[in-house]
Amino acid sequence: MTNIIRQFGSSGELPLPKDPLFLCVIATTETSNIPGITGAGASPELTEYTPAADVELIVHGRPLCLPEIPQTVVEGSSTPTPAVITKAALEMADLPFLVADAGAAIKPNIPFVNINQEPGKDIQTGQAVVNAEQIFKQGEILGKVLSKLTDHLFIGESTPAGTTTALGVLTAMGYDVNHKVSGSMPYNPHDLKQKTVANGLKAAGIKPGELSNDPLKAVELVGDPMIPAVAGIVSGIEIPITLAGGTQMTAVCAVIKKILPEFEWENLNITTTIFVAHDETSDINYISHQIADYSIFAVDPHFEKSNHQGLKNYLNGSVKEGVGAGGAMMAALLKGISMEDIRRRTEQLCNEIF
Repeated sequence: MTNIIRQFGSSGELPLPKDPLFLCVIATTETSNIPGITGAGASPELTEYTPAADVELIVHGRPLCLPEIPQTVVEGSSTPTPAVITKAALEMADLPFLVADAGAAIKPNIPFVNINQEPGKDIQTGQAVVNAEQIFKQGEILGKVLSKLTDHLFIGESTPAGTTTALGVLTAMGYDVNHKVSGSMPYNPHDLKQKTVANGLKAAGIKPGELSNDPLKAVELVGDPMIPAVAGIVSGIEIPITLAGGTQMTAVCAVIKKILPEFEWENLNITTTIFVAHDETSDINYISHQIADYSIFAVDPHFEKSNHQGLKNYLNGSVKEGVGAGGAMMAALLKGISMEDIRRRTEQLCNEIF
């Protein structure tokens, strides 16, 4: 494997797409209700609203499903949802934005594609996703349709506790991921995540690695609905794909590897933010190296130059990534928008919305 994280600039790394399309796949898992496991919401109970609120913010400029803007609150300091970064980048590049519901508990008040309506359960039950194969097949149908509408598909996701469910799937498949997945808080609760996964595997009656050749079963036991949905979309596509996300997307790649052994990895990359790439509590490159030879890019919005304290909190390890923020910035850079302009628009939106 030759995986290595490369910082993404404004040109030179990828062919320029003529008609890129940005898709955000939303889902929830009751795993996010476990106290302390995720910061993707002001409280565990509100995490079920986060995906819907994120995409509503991108479309409407504000959430409609709840009165509060999704934020990560650590030690009294609030960090705005990465949806504001995605919104700024897509607006400036004038890129089309589409939402697919893979299983969100709260449905957004916008038009969206329905892949699956059933949210994920707590993975500690060992019965996390009831219909992973059907979700995969529905995603595959959507992928085939989108292949005819764009020459480069960017796929982001919003799934609170998604790093824990990714850990579950990767562990069930036998990958070495202990203390390697990222998280939405400066302190990464690895021990809690490991315990949660261990409880789920025990409840399901399987051992780590036992499902190395059955990825959809791994999803059904200890995963979330986003993973088979995105894997299915990718399987149905015959154009370049950017998986816009962090370590959650490595679980998607692990599923694809087993279901599609002849998959052409040169057509796929993972693009994240510099905050995931430089995260000392995780290692997306180490995980990827075990899976397949795809490119990994990291985009730096240079929030150290920002005047907005909430955005500066990203530098301290809050949030890091989500709602396809890294990939959205990459798409804008490929369309010729400068990072300075993306950052300024993000600051403007933060001042207007928050």
